[in-house]
Amino acid sequence: MKKVTNKFSHPLMSDNITKDDISNLISFIRKTNRFTNGPEVRKFETKWSKWLGIKYSVFVNSGSSANLLSLAALRIEKGLGEIIVPPLNWSSNIFSIIHNGFKPKFVDINLNTLGLDEEKVEKAITKKTKAIFLTHILGLNALTPKIIKLIKKYKIDLIEDCCESHGAKFNNKKIGTFGNQSNFSFYYAHHMSTIEGGMICTNSFNTYENLRMLRSHGMVREASSLKIKNKYLKKYKDLNKDFIFSYPSYNVRSTELNANLGISQLKRLANNNLKRSKNFNLFLENLDKNKFFINFNTSGSVNYGLIILLNKKFANFKSRERLENILKWNNIEFRRGMSGGGNQLRQPYIKKIVPDFKKNSFQSIEFVHKFGYYIGNYPSLKKEKIMHICKLLNCI
Repeated sequence: MKKVTNKFSHPLMSDNITKDDISNLISFIRKTNRFTNGPEVRKFETKWSKWLGIKYSVFVNSGSSANLLSLAALRIEKGLGEIIVPPLNWSSNIFSIIHNGFKPKFVDINLNTLGLDEEKVEKAITKKTKAIFLTHILGLNALTPKIIKLIKKYKIDLIEDCCESHGAKFNNKKIGTFGNQSNFSFYYAHHMSTIEGGMICTNSFNTYENLRMLRSHGMVREASSLKIKNKYLKKYKDLNKDFIFSYPSYNVRSTELNANLGISQLKRLANNNLKRSKNFNLFLENLDKNKFFINFNTSGSVNYGLIILLNKKFANFKSRERLENILKWNNIEFRRGMSGGGNQLRQPYIKKIVPDFKKNSFQSIEFVHKFGYYIGNYPSLKKEKIMHICKLLNCI
């Protein structure tokens, strides 16, 4: 059999599923007779909650599904309104807002964190605001003391999208523990992988119960609370107790196999994060600061991508072309625009909702959209390779 090789000398992701992961999974398959959502899922949820420092976790089939359910739970508990969100985002974050009937209210980003610009957030808050949906981009922490103060001052929810930032910290505490809900993705290319998968985390028991039901068709039997189950049983005595549907919902369950992979991967997440952080700091230290922006807030960061952003004084379409040519000629896989392809306000799906955004109000995301990139950063990446890539980039 011909060996399949990767066409890139430096892909976005490498070695994320190990031989030990595969051996553990094979062993699990041989001894189990349960493959759909069951005890292995519960075990992974418990271990993840302990690792993160949160009370409850709900495992689903993707980070996008985690976003969808978290906004559905918010809708049930708080009603509809506006959600403050950055335009540098993965598309499903915005989709989840729209699909649940909320209105996205976009606020520009801060280049140091690639997250919401805290100075502009308060101006966007109105009586209709239900939550700030904060995204931690490419392993950087986007939380600030001011954003924490704002959610308390205006009594609005904070939902953290941590899909790209497993283990990043703010004030020495893991992100994903500051809001009412947080979402994680275990896609193949992220810090750890269940191949496909996601997790929603909360300290609220009521939210947890809603999420459990929402994950599986809205079925009441999925709640862990007898009190909740009995409430529905008493009210709907004519219904089969196994088929009472609390909310119009979805089936976004994951499997025992994905959970088993998650348990295996979680064991080495902390160590891999240390390696990635070391790689990213080395990368920034060796870039030409006259050509590249390097002033990212790396405190507590755990970057699964090496971020490339041209310096404003150097950035133009000719320098961008030279940069992309160097990456292509050296078979380095890259993504322009960073997460989600850059400015979501430019995407076709948003045109009817925000028909004509004012570019002057979104200067930072527009700059990242045109001159921002990321390339792969993985635990096995060697110092020599990082130095070589920096040398190539500095030649533009």
